[in-house]
Amino acid sequence: MDNVFIEAIDLTKKFGDYTAVDHINFKIKPGEIYGFLGPNGAGKTTTIRMLTGTLTPTKGDIFIQGLSMEDNELEIKRRIGVVLDEPKIYEGLRGNEFLDFIIGVYQLEKENVLPKIQELSLAFNVDYLDDYIGDYSHGMRQKLMLVSVLMRQPKVMFLDEPTVGLDARAARILKELLHKYAEEGSTIFLTTHVLEIAEKMCNRIGIIDKGQLIAEGTLEELRNLSHEGHTSLEDLFLELTGNEDVSDIVEALQNERP
Repeated sequence: MDNVFIEAIDLTKKFGDYTAVDHINFKIKPGEIYGFLGPNGAGKTTTIRMLTGTLTPTKGDIFIQGLSMEDNELEIKRRIGVVLDEPKIYEGLRGNEFLDFIIGVYQLEKENVLPKIQELSLAFNVDYLDDYIGDYSHGMRQKLMLVSVLMRQPKVMFLDEPTVGLDARAARILKELLHKYAEEGSTIFLTTHVLEIAEKMCNRIGIIDKGQLIAEGTLEELRNLSHEGHTSLEDLFLELTGNEDVSDIVEALQNERP
């Protein structure tokens, strides 16, 4: 597992009789941007919560940089970076106080981190660190979380819908930075509903549906799975998840108009 930064083995999560994630397996190498796609309720968020140590699997094993999550949870959490789609930050803190808190938690040298904070803040137009987080919009919180993770430059990053709430400029800068970090050997696990982002950014893509990993590979490998000859990721995704009837639904809705 020396050349694997993220590995899931028979990863399973049940909530009572409901199986949210059903025996999924994958390996992600250093330098890869791995897109994890699926319809709403397919198991994406449950999977990312297990991979980041915030949810205990019912069954299966997780390895991050060769370390077992079961035996090395705290060390893994120290090494990884996580940006969720709904950033939960204590609203009574100012932005700079939150970053100071992160610096303390990860025992970073503040004088070494400050230049990176300034660089990222300038890039993402974060000019509100003196303001209370309770007054931030969703996009402002998202940018603060990105700064708090990217300033550490972790070798493994989990990003759940990272462009939601970002303006076009910030989203473009984030995509460029992620490519740069991947080229430097970081591994990025990315979920997104914007299939164009996944198509352009990801080296490999896994598609989960009803808790099961139904397809995985490069875009070219996914194209080879199409029985309809689809080439775009959007069409492939709809075919593989059994949602190809979009045009029929739209036509039916139009026909029902008075």
